[in-house]
Amino acid sequence: MTEMTTQDGIIVTQDAAVRIGQIMAAEHGDPGAGRLRIVVTGGGCSGFQYHFKVDEGPEEGDIEIIVDGAKVVIDDISLQYLNGSTLRFIQNLEGSYFTLDNPNATSSCGCGTSFAV
Repeated sequence: MTEMTTQDGIIVTQDAAVRIGQIMAAEHGDPGAGRLRIVVTGGGCSGFQYHFKVDEGPEEGDIEIIVDGAKVVIDDISLQYLNGSTLRFIQNLEGSYFTLDNPNATSSCGCGTSFAV
């Protein structure tokens, strides 16, 4: 079973935390530098889209989740759509990617990057 850490209504799995650390080490030379920012925007085939990007730091209104030194930031508007979600890192024959299991989504597209509430 994958270990998970819950903070501010968001669950980050151990696999996701490890991959975030690897990305930050590659980007900044230090696994503790930088953050993975998760943003929800309008668009996509289902109404809203998830965006993941490397970011330098929290901004006003962000929540910051720290799991084993890996940092995730989410703005307060996106958080209302993500509360209760689980961030996972998937690695399989189809590729490797972050995914969110979002209990607030009433439907999602086939690729999992857009959703409706």
